[in-house]
Amino acid sequence: QIHLVESGGGLVQPGGSLKLSCTASGTTFTIIRRAWYRQVPGRERELVALIFNSGGTTYADSVKGRFTISSAENTLNLQMNGLKPEDTAVYYCHVATMPGGDEFWGRGTQVTVSS
Repeated sequence: QIHLVESGGGLVQPGGSLKLSCTASGTTFTIIRRAWYRQVPGRERELVALIFNSGGTTYADSVKGRFTISSAENTLNLQMNGLKPEDTAVYYCHVATMPGGDEFWGRGTQVTVSS
């Protein structure tokens, strides 16, 4: 089992920055992939950024060049720069594990971009 806790959300003006963090505990040695997703009410949860244990990363087109995902020890970070109102969402930390393929989610942290 893995427990994930997000932090760092809040209210920011357009063009501003926020850094989200996710701390993992439990059987973290089984994690093979870490990611940030986001969800707006009435819409499906979407992948924002993903990082493999190898260090390889993937970003949604909408955040490329503005967001940076990184991980160190049991912490996953998402540096968000140049925030736009359309980035407003609940952001969730996600990990995938092996063997077994179990996946775990955090409870989410609200990010609101508004003037």
